Amino acid sequence: MADLRQILSGAALVLVLSGVSAGAQDHSVGEALPELTLPTVDVVGATPLLGSGVDRNKVPAETHILTDQDISRNGYPRALRALNEDVPGVTLDAAAGNPFQPNLLYHGFLASPLQGNPQGLAVYLNGARFNQPFGDTVNWDLIPDLAIERMELVGSNPVFGLNALGGALSVRMKDGFIYHGAEIDLLGGSFAHYQGNLQYGAQRDNVAAYVAVTGLHEGGWRDLQSSSLGNFYGDLGWRGNGGEAHINVTAAQTRLNGPGTSPVELLGVDPSAQFTAPNLMTNKYTQVNLTESYDINDTTSLQGLAYYTYFLQKVYNGNVPNLSPCNDGSGLLCESPGVVGTGINGEPIPDFLNGGPYSDFDQQSTNTNGYGVSLQATNRNELFGRPNQLIAGFSFDGAQTLFGARTQIGGLSLSDRVFAGPGITIDQTDGSIAPVRVAISDAYYGAFFTDTLDFTPQLSANVAGRYNLAHIDLSDQLGSALTGGHAYSRFNPSGGVTYKLLPGLTVYASYADANRAPTPAELTCSNAASPCSLANFFTGDPNLQQVVSHTIEAGVRSQFRPLEGTTVTSNIAYYRSTLNNDILFVNSPMQGRAFFQNVGTTLRHGVDLSLQAKTDRLLAWFAYSYIDATFQTGFTASSENNPGTDAIGNIQVQPGNHLPGIPSNLWKLGVDYKMTDAWTVGGTGVAASGQFLFGDEANLTPKTPAYFVLNLHTSYQLTPHLQLFGLIENAFNTTYYTFGTFSPTSSVPIVQAPGATNTRSYSPAAPIAGTVGIRLKF
Repeated sequence: MADLRQILSGAALVLVLSGVSAGAQDHSVGEALPELTLPTVDVVGATPLLGSGVDRNKVPAETHILTDQDISRNGYPRALRALNEDVPGVTLDAAAGNPFQPNLLYHGFLASPLQGNPQGLAVYLNGARFNQPFGDTVNWDLIPDLAIERMELVGSNPVFGLNALGGALSVRMKDGFIYHGAEIDLLGGSFAHYQGNLQYGAQRDNVAAYVAVTGLHEGGWRDLQSSSLGNFYGDLGWRGNGGEAHINVTAAQTRLNGPGTSPVELLGVDPSAQFTAPNLMTNKYTQVNLTESYDINDTTSLQGLAYYTYFLQKVYNGNVPNLSPCNDGSGLLCESPGVVGTGINGEPIPDFLNGGPYSDFDQQSTNTNGYGVSLQATNRNELFGRPNQLIAGFSFDGAQTLFGARTQIGGLSLSDRVFAGPGITIDQTDGSIAPVRVAISDAYYGAFFTDTLDFTPQLSANVAGRYNLAHIDLSDQLGSALTGGHAYSRFNPSGGVTYKLLPGLTVYASYADANRAPTPAELTCSNAASPCSLANFFTGDPNLQQVVSHTIEAGVRSQFRPLEGTTVTSNIAYYRSTLNNDILFVNSPMQGRAFFQNVGTTLRHGVDLSLQAKTDRLLAWFAYSYIDATFQTGFTASSENNPGTDAIGNIQVQPGNHLPGIPSNLWKLGVDYKMTDAWTVGGTGVAASGQFLFGDEANLTPKTPAYFVLNLHTSYQLTPHLQLFGLIENAFNTTYYTFGTFSPTSSVPIVQAPGATNTRSYSPAAPIAGTVGIRLKF
């Protein structure tokens, strides 16, 4: 609490100084202060649907807005990089070891492309839910950064539906009414990175069209690391007579090799080395959106959405073996002493390599057809003679998913620890390791409202709520173990107030509930007796409880223009989120496998500070975040590779232990400066404290090392239509790690580090890298 009091005291000082700078210049006593000029009012989405917004200063929660210019500031558009460098409370980790598969954390809540992570953020693309139906995952590689017009990150708000436990990210894409002209970007750089971007937008009378295409390949700097992405976005829009309609298509085909984590002793010999392979994910994606808005009169309007998505994901994952030669001289492979490994016909699996080495090859396929509709009405009639905005609506999100998976036992190449086939499919009679094929039907219904009433020109109040109903039906295609139905429902309320102390200074406070239903992926992997592999092989499904968050927020935001052409913005926010029945992917005693489990209550609370100054030539900012994320309920988990475990490989998590993977302190700073009208230089720095490793929920071992990384960029406008740009990432060539866990070094021969015993395993960040490019606009 002493640290928190110091932070709050410093926060108050930041605001006081920003307010003083707005009016306290060198003036004589009694001389009139200059009149302040306030910037244009920011409007943020009050709901996921496009077309209805609210004054940002009337939102009783922390909000952050990034435009396409913010996303492209470092040379070429990278949305997640911009969030990581600009927004307090946001950090990225490289659990998969691929730059296009990061986990995004905001206030300790995750939006991740990887199954097995608790998804605590709701993500929307043009008003349509972007969390994938099977596991609520967020595949960032499917979003074409080039086509993003605006991103809004808001705090916990029940109106944004399931998964908005810690907040929601709403991504709005460009259209031909917003973007006119054409642009071609060609760039390349370190690690065999080659990329081409093309966007074009045009409007004729009431009709507009926009298209964006990106092609990218990066060879990677680590062993077996590579990325190939093809993205397309197109929008056709019409507006007139009080209405507007758009049909847009997002399509992507990606192939991502991510080497994941490697033991520290192996990284000490070769920082680019991978541990076990392959680690490949391929995605095919299509989303079609139809959005409409119509003004019934001056105060009432309708907004609507209908969408369809197709998603095919395949994962190929090399792992440590779960079978090894039996010690009874039988010449067979065993799962454990006395438990013989069996194939798909129930026949014992022989020791076909005469002692090994062996490895597992996990394969999974997720084929989803998703669809949904949303409709809302917005009304701005006065209430009790005061300005009021009421939005009410409903949503439906459904999906049909076919999931299949299997594990093979095969050989292992000693030089690089890659699975060597052909292998034999494992089908244990007790179901602990077995092929899976399950059909999943899910339906999510929501009814919501949000109302903002101005009691006075300075005081506004908001009340909101949403009723969520989730139905998840499972149909086992190979038997009956997975067949079953699950239903969850809850009404989540929220309320808050904002007050303008000065025209450019607003304080706010709020309370909000939110929930998420267990996903099909979690429900089908919640049996401790039959845990899942890292590729999510599913077995019987004891019911899980839904997760419910209770969040309070309070903060101050200010924006002043102390001098002509100068804008100073500052924000201070405090949040406290308590989660009941939180779900965690808990390790199993079976190597490389785990299961989902309700682990009681967890707490995330902290403070965000930010300060920005902007002139015609200078943009500078600083941000600091303190995040304290802890377990509030004790439980026992298996973590046999953790050196701090007890004699049977368990760890005892106690109330007050910190959640893994969340740095307590984040610092961010950046500057952009126009040296001339044509030449711009800039840089960004991000620093983070260490974090506890996954598998060390009991906090028994040291954290990862703290780090600071600096990126530099520049651009030069050769002509009005031609620009050159360059970027240096990790300019100091810092060795640092954003993700850590434990690896079974004794289960896999490591020829580069023979006799390795340290099980700590990190995902190393990329070393220094350079990119250069040209941009042609016409």
